[in-house]
Amino acid sequence: MVSPRPPNGMEDEEDEAIRIAIALSLGEDPDAPPLGTPPRPTELSRARDARERAQERQRIRIRDQARDAELDRRERDVLSHPAFDYQSFHDRINARPPVSARREPPPAETKNRVTVDLTLDSDDDDVVDDSNDARAVIKPAIEEEDPSKAKNEDLLQNRRDAERDEAVEDKNGIGAQASVTTSGPGGGVIGGILGGLDRKKMEEERLARLGKRKASELTGGPKEENDRAMKQRAGPMHRSALVNSGVYQRQKLDWPRTDSPASLTSLPSLGSSGQAPSRSSNFTTNNERTSARNTSNVPFPRGVVKKTWSRSQPRLGDDIKIEEVFQKEKLRLAVLSSYQWDDEWIETKLDMANTKVVFIAFAANDAEKELMESNVSRARVRFCFPRMQNIGAMHSKLQLLKYDDYLRIVVPTGNLVPYDWGETGTMENMVFIIDLPKLEGPNQERATLTTFGQDLSYFLTEQGLDDRLVESLKKYDFSETERYGFVHSICGSQGAGEAWRKSGYCALGRVVKGLGLGSQAPIEVDYVCASLGAINDSLLNAIYYACQGDDGLKEYQSRTARAKGREDRVVRDHTRVYYPSDETVRQSRGGRNHAGTICFQSRYYEAPTFPAEVLRDCKSTRTGLLMHSKIIFARLPNEPSRSPTRPGGFFYLGSANLSESAWGRLVRERGSGELKMTCRNWECGVVLPADSYRDEHGQDTWKIFQNTVPVPMEHPAAPLTEDGPLRPWFGR
Repeated sequence: MVSPRPPNGMEDEEDEAIRIAIALSLGEDPDAPPLGTPPRPTELSRARDARERAQERQRIRIRDQARDAELDRRERDVLSHPAFDYQSFHDRINARPPVSARREPPPAETKNRVTVDLTLDSDDDDVVDDSNDARAVIKPAIEEEDPSKAKNEDLLQNRRDAERDEAVEDKNGIGAQASVTTSGPGGGVIGGILGGLDRKKMEEERLARLGKRKASELTGGPKEENDRAMKQRAGPMHRSALVNSGVYQRQKLDWPRTDSPASLTSLPSLGSSGQAPSRSSNFTTNNERTSARNTSNVPFPRGVVKKTWSRSQPRLGDDIKIEEVFQKEKLRLAVLSSYQWDDEWIETKLDMANTKVVFIAFAANDAEKELMESNVSRARVRFCFPRMQNIGAMHSKLQLLKYDDYLRIVVPTGNLVPYDWGETGTMENMVFIIDLPKLEGPNQERATLTTFGQDLSYFLTEQGLDDRLVESLKKYDFSETERYGFVHSICGSQGAGEAWRKSGYCALGRVVKGLGLGSQAPIEVDYVCASLGAINDSLLNAIYYACQGDDGLKEYQSRTARAKGREDRVVRDHTRVYYPSDETVRQSRGGRNHAGTICFQSRYYEAPTFPAEVLRDCKSTRTGLLMHSKIIFARLPNEPSRSPTRPGGFFYLGSANLSESAWGRLVRERGSGELKMTCRNWECGVVLPADSYRDEHGQDTWKIFQNTVPVPMEHPAAPLTEDGPLRPWFGR
C-alpha cells in the first residue's frame, strides 16, 4: 500500500523523497491517491472506455480474420476450378464502368408517391405517403434491436453464405444450378429462408455491409480487398441461392400474407373497371370493340417468340433480356410463376417501390406458407399457393405483366434465375410474348375471351388465383390470340364431365384440333427438352397422337389393341427427341458444372421399354450454350389437297418436359368407369401455327418455322448411343 500523503504545508522534501522511494520499492504508483480516497469519475470512464475499445478491437480482428479466410477460400476454389473461364471473367470486369461513373439509385421519395393499391376494388392509382426506403416494399420493416445483437451479424452472414455455397458445390459443383436436397413429400429440395435465419436482421446487416463496401471503393481501399470484392461480384458462382418452388422445399423468397392459399380477396383487377363483362359468341380482329390505344402502340400486338439473351453471344435481333420483358420503369402489377427463384436477383429486375407482385409459388404445408408470408409487407406482395399432391412439382412458368394501357402475357421455358436468362453466358431458353391492349368504351361490357383466354383463365382459377383478378382479364383485347392455343397440365386428377380434356396431353390434342391443325396422315414430331422421364411407347404415342389432334382416346384404346406393336413402330419412325449428349455438355461453355438443370437417369435409359432410338443430340445453334428450352415442332404432310393458306405445322413452347409427370396419363376410374386424366405437375405452354407450305420451301419442311420461331437446335442431329461420347448426359 502507498502511505497516506501528509497534509499540505506539512511535508518537506525529505519526507516526500522517502514516500516516493517506498512506493517505488513496492511497485506502486507514487502519484496514486491516498488510501481510502475514491477515484475521480473521469478516471473510471477512461478505464472503462479503454477496456471496451480493447474488446472491440479484438472482436473486429477476429471477424476480419474469419472473413479474409473465407474470401481467400472462395477465391482459390473459383480460380482453381476447371469450369472457371478467366477470359470471360476478365472481360466482364473490364466492362464494368468506373466506380465514380456508376449511377447510384435515387433516394426514395417521401411525399406523393403514386402506387397501385392492392386493397382497392379498382386499379386506379392511389396517392399515398410512403417514407420507407424503396427496398422496404418487399422486405419487412426493420425494427430497432438490442445493440448487443449486432455481435451476431457476421456469424449469421457467414452461416448463410456457407449454407448457400455448400448447397451448390455439394450437389453440382461450383457455379452449378442446384439447391440443398432433403427428404420430403415431394422428394425435392430445401434451401433459403426456412433454415431458421432472421431475414429482417440479415437484410439490415446486408445493407450496412453494402454501404461500407461502397465507402471503401470511393475512398480507394486496399487494392487486394477491392479486387477480391470485385471477383465476388463478377458472377453468380457463389452468389446465387436457388430455390425450387415446384417440389417440397424451403422457400428463399420473401412472400406476402394472404387470408387463405386459394383466395387473394383484396387483389386488384388487371384492368380499370370493376364491371363483369358478358360473353359473346364471335371474336375477330375486326370486331366492334375499341382498345385504349391502337395495337401499333404496343410492342408485340400479334405475339413474338424469342430466344433469351446470352452474355456470351452477339445480339442478332432474335433474343430478349429479362429487363426488356419486365420494362420495370412502367410495370404496375406482375403475376409471376416459376419453378426456381432467386429473389435477390428478381428484386434487381423489378422496381419494387412502384410495382406490386403476386407470386404463384409452392409451399409444402401451412407452416411454410405462414413463414413465407410473414417476411414481407402485405401491401406490396401477395402469394398464391396452388394445391399439390404428395409428389409432383409446381413447374409452370408464366408471367402476367400489367402496364397502364396493355397487358403482357409471357410464357417462358426458363425460371426466374439469372443463368436461365443468359447472365452467366452458359444457358439459353425461349419465350413467347404477346401484348393485349386495354379495352375502352361501352363495348367493354360485351367483351369475351377467345379460347386462348378461356383456357388461361381456367388454369389460373385452378391454381387458386383470386377470382376477381382472373375476371379482369376480360378488360383486355384477346382477339389476336384467336389463332393461338394455351395448353396446361393441372396437378391431380381431372375426371368430372369433360375436365379430363382440359389437362395434359388431352388438352394438347384438343387445342391442336380446335386450331384446325390436326391430321390423320403421319406427321413429323421433333421434341426439344431439358429433362427426360421414364419414357415408354405409351407416352410417346400419346404425345404423337395429340400432335395429330387426338384428345387422348386413341392412345388409351391402343394400349391393349392387337396392332399396338405396329403403331409403336410408326410413331418411333416419325418422332425425334432432342437431349444433349455427354460430349455436348462437356464441350459447352459452362461444362458439366453448369448442367445441373438438365436431368436424365441412366436407369430410365437402360429400361427395356425405353425407346432409345428416338434420341438425338441436342446442340444449340449458338455455339457453346446448353438448352433449357421445351419445344415441340410438328410438321404436317405437304399434301396436294391441302389449302395453300393452311399452316404447314405448329409448335408448342412451354414448361413441359417429356415425362408422364408433366403430360399425365389417361385411365378409367375403377367402379364408375369414367375417364380420368392424372398429372403430377403444374405445367403450361402455348401452341402457335407455322407458315403455310409454298413452292419455295421445296423439300425443306423446316422453313415453315423461319418466320415464326427461331429454331434453337441444330438439325438433323446425330443419334445418341449407349456408350461413347454420344451417350446421353446423366449428370455428374
